[in-house]
Amino acid sequence: MTRFLAARAVQSLAVLAAMSFAVYVLMGLMPGDPIDLMIAADPKLTPEDAARLRAIHGLDRPILARYADWLGLALQGDFGYSRLHSRPVPDVIAPALLNTLQLMGAAFVLSLLLGLPAGMLAGSRPRSAVDYAVNAFAFAGISLPSFWLGILLIIVFAVLLGILPAGGLGIAAGGISETLRYLALPVATLAVAGIAGQARYMRSAMAETLRQDFIRTARAKGASETQVVLGHALRNALIPVATVIALDFGALFSGALVTETIFAYPGMGRLIYDAIMANDSNLALVALLFATLLTLIANLAADAAYVALDPRVSFEGRDA
Repeated sequence: MTRFLAARAVQSLAVLAAMSFAVYVLMGLMPGDPIDLMIAADPKLTPEDAARLRAIHGLDRPILARYADWLGLALQGDFGYSRLHSRPVPDVIAPALLNTLQLMGAAFVLSLLLGLPAGMLAGSRPRSAVDYAVNAFAFAGISLPSFWLGILLIIVFAVLLGILPAGGLGIAAGGISETLRYLALPVATLAVAGIAGQARYMRSAMAETLRQDFIRTARAKGASETQVVLGHALRNALIPVATVIALDFGALFSGALVTETIFAYPGMGRLIYDAIMANDSNLALVALLFATLLTLIANLAADAAYVALDPRVSFEGRDA
């Protein structure tokens, strides 16, 4: 297990290094730079002023030299300042990350609590009314564009019925109930697609597992259908689904740009988008690297889930 974890740690560091280099170079190659934005905002700046400002900020140096300087400071825990917010990058990311965890976390939990049981039920009863109903909902949920569904929910529940706010954040003094009212519509928008996707994956995995020989043997020994599904098939069906869940977990921290924009929700999706559009390389780079790191951690958790779900898999075997 130690060798496996050490190898994964080295792989993760290599992925983060490659990701940081790629994002930094792509941000540097974007047309315009912060000084160009300053010139557009203040036409009185002369070319000499622009050249002096580029020298002060190091923008007149080769991009590889700038990246090396940034990497050296990042390894010391200094991620620089956000040009867009004029604050240290961690201070800007922290509140947006908390908002995204509330939004995406609630949608993720609902997707698991509703999607997995629905898929399991549909997969254990193929070609039944339940199977057709779950499949119909899954196809509809996956096909509905999130922006269309979000606008529809706003029209119905905020405009016509007036029972839920159309967007924004709840007032902190309002307590949990006020926060839940503001989260209801964006969470529902994200959860519909999440539930549909989890149900489809679980239904497919369960149906495939129930066709295996060991299931036929369990039935031949007199096991009830409940014992077959819950005691034999479920654990094996969760193995491929664990990968999908891990990828969805990593996406929690990068936010949902379209949904956050529709509901004016200040999460990571909008933060990253605004940082890229404003050429705020420090903020965009750290936010994307943080999302990448958490995705790698989620993949490692998926490997641990494989070991727990399938006795044939072990860390020792992977070490070998």
